[in-house]
Amino acid sequence: MKSKFYFFIAVFIFHINVCSQNLNPFHPGEWFKYKITYSGVFKAGEATVELTDGVVNNKMVFHAKMNARSTGPINFFFKVKDRYESYFTPEEIIPLKFIRDIDEGGYTKNLNILFDDNKSTATVIDFKKNKRMNFSTNTNAQDMVSVFYFLRRFFKMEDLNENNEISVNMFFDSENYVLKVKYLTSEFINTTFGKIYCYKIQPYVQSGRVFKKDESLTMWITADKNRVPIKMKADLLVGSVKIDLEAFSSLTYPFEVQFD
Repeated sequence: MKSKFYFFIAVFIFHINVCSQNLNPFHPGEWFKYKITYSGVFKAGEATVELTDGVVNNKMVFHAKMNARSTGPINFFFKVKDRYESYFTPEEIIPLKFIRDIDEGGYTKNLNILFDDNKSTATVIDFKKNKRMNFSTNTNAQDMVSVFYFLRRFFKMEDLNENNEISVNMFFDSENYVLKVKYLTSEFINTTFGKIYCYKIQPYVQSGRVFKKDESLTMWITADKNRVPIKMKADLLVGSVKIDLEAFSSLTYPFEVQFD
């Protein structure tokens, strides 16, 4: 038996094979809620992602918001409250403004990054240190939120290289780097909503402060036009984290959920 659900996607959304019409598989109004579990034992937090309309420099843009917070017992020894926001152009997916305001167990940052793609520059405003710094950026540099929409909008399966990887230019905090994402396989996974066919991918992360190794993060995204991130797993320096889609609102395209 099969049933159709209508979802909408915000962030942590990843695209590998964009639709042939080359239309955006996202639009303002999308919302998701995720449950975060630590070491498979207890609920450690929750995260929401949302896409709305916005205005930057008198331009109509998309405004993506990601909020995450710790819940329950973990708050006693590692309280987390993170906010990430990105303002980007609807068609080209060019970031204009990025906000990072985080508190992770006492480790805090409060940054705004203003992008000028025409000049290939980024102005970083550090409110905590009361500093304003200018940096050169690479072509089509994405922030850590806009990159998911960029990949969803433009990359196709045939863009994978001989190692089954794709790459995109990024700018984060004060430096340029190249994000690499590896396609692993396609498979059905069991979810709260039923059995869903997904792409299993592996974004390479930086090992050290949080992650155990560069290959610590694994994601499952729906193998349809929406590319909904259904599930994520990460091996940390201490323990592991699992993230599962818990609630949602309105998806651009329907996709099939299979029930046994």
